[in-house]
Amino acid sequence: MKRASLRPVLAIVVAAVVAGAIITGLLPGYWTYLATAVLISAVALQGIGLVAGRTGMIALCQMSFAGVGAWTVGFLNVGGAPGGLAVWIVIGGLAAVPFGVAIGLPALRLRGINLAIVTLGFATAFDAILATITFPGQTRFISVARPAMFDGDGGYFVFALLFYVALAVALEFLARTRLGAIWLAVRHSERAAAAHGISIPRAKLSAFAISAFIAGISGGLLAGYLGTLVADNFSMMQSLVLFAVSTMTGAQFAEGALIGGILAVAFPEILRRLDLGQDIGNLLFAIGATQALSAGEAMSETLRRKVRGFRGARPAAPHPGVAIAPPAPPPRHQGVALATRELGVRYGTVVALHGVDLTVPEGAVVGLIGPNGAGKSTLIDAVAGFLHAYSGSVELGGRAVDGQPAHVRARNGVRRTWQTTRIAPELTVGDYLRLAGGDLPEEQVGAILSWIDCPHPDTPVASVDAGTRRLLDVAGVVAARPKVVLLDEPAAGQSYDETLKLGRRIAEIPNLFGCAVLLVEHDMDLVRAACSEITVLDFGRVIAAGPPAVVLEDPRVRKAYLGIEEGSAAA
Repeated sequence: MKRASLRPVLAIVVAAVVAGAIITGLLPGYWTYLATAVLISAVALQGIGLVAGRTGMIALCQMSFAGVGAWTVGFLNVGGAPGGLAVWIVIGGLAAVPFGVAIGLPALRLRGINLAIVTLGFATAFDAILATITFPGQTRFISVARPAMFDGDGGYFVFALLFYVALAVALEFLARTRLGAIWLAVRHSERAAAAHGISIPRAKLSAFAISAFIAGISGGLLAGYLGTLVADNFSMMQSLVLFAVSTMTGAQFAEGALIGGILAVAFPEILRRLDLGQDIGNLLFAIGATQALSAGEAMSETLRRKVRGFRGARPAAPHPGVAIAPPAPPPRHQGVALATRELGVRYGTVVALHGVDLTVPEGAVVGLIGPNGAGKSTLIDAVAGFLHAYSGSVELGGRAVDGQPAHVRARNGVRRTWQTTRIAPELTVGDYLRLAGGDLPEEQVGAILSWIDCPHPDTPVASVDAGTRRLLDVAGVVAARPKVVLLDEPAAGQSYDETLKLGRRIAEIPNLFGCAVLLVEHDMDLVRAACSEITVLDFGRVIAAGPPAVVLEDPRVRKAYLGIEEGSAAA
């Protein structure tokens, strides 16, 4: 996954060098000691930022993972394990990973407050367990040994700074990979991510595992910082405070984690020096977190947006003048791409679909029309794998896909769009196309965007209007070149001229991309322009199927869909 610039990475490295020189060279020893604690907190916040800020899950047990890392370092220190503190810290991070995966498992079914309660319960239980285990070496007065060259307070600050920078740079690069884009897609819409073939369980578990690793690193750094620890260093309340700070500052970014570390560690000390109550800090945290949630933008996100605005928008280069490579040979009615056999869906006593037989030939664009409530969206959900409680069967290329989850069906060749766009706004146009279609060559990304008349690949999705995002939805599903594309009202938000143009583009999909198309649409002009066949649903039953000219003149269709009784004047 490609991004436009490596400026954030360079900024992190340069800022670290400057800050390290200033703090170790100019600040008194106490403030250097305090700055080290800021860095350790910033490392822990980076882990929370990954799972909460990037993936959109609530995790209130980050300090429990840190405790695993810290106690692992303590045992390795007492046992005289080879490698020294740096190696022990990494091992401590790895020891926290299984706990992260275990806590991530409930996230596969739970969301929001329910997931928060589960993670908070784990933190509470871990508090009780950790309180019964004395930190290794504490009773024998054996402190965790620091590396010889980083033994002093200034040296250990540099040691912690190296870990912070290494993790910040690694996470910045990770955000540019396909995995980083997947996390953002899951955060914005799990269903839309699954429709692109993304495994939601794998995405969530990877986020929890890496987050736990980072937290374990912070715990190991804290063990070297203090020498010996107690269970209160990793209490449930510490996790809650860090989560609130992460929400306020946007700890998914390196600068947000650092700002959070300053607020969590240095700000209380500043209040104490000014003889101000600590309640003032709690009040400001509450106001800041509330503001971030209500505005939908944390401190670091605001900072990055303003920096981009100060630099000015970079003019986009024109689309590469490369043609879309068509499949060879382009399929045209060679077989059946998609078929439903006696498909039925019930919601209690309500029958949404009743024995629906639908066929989409290879190389064809088939329209699926009907009045509101006819069952069109239900059929799309059943075919795409988002609805499993149906009778009958769904066949893709002659093979039944019943029982397969949505992301597996997507990988096997069924892709869909939605009635409302669900593209993660943090991505660029090119990022989204590569996420949806795989790691496409740059020239193909530009060619597909040019074909559908979408902006340059470097354009942020957040700056694109709703109508263009609908076009980008279409570009994303066809870029993957699946067997069947399910388009759910793609013309919403388009003008009349844009709708006709979109109809011509949809009609080109089979030849250009080798996909059969099932088009759900209310706009009859678009249906006539794009479709070679039409199936009409009414009250969950197929009432007509065939060429548009024939179907649209069927008296049952005119009555049910067009509102025209037989014998009435044509509209």
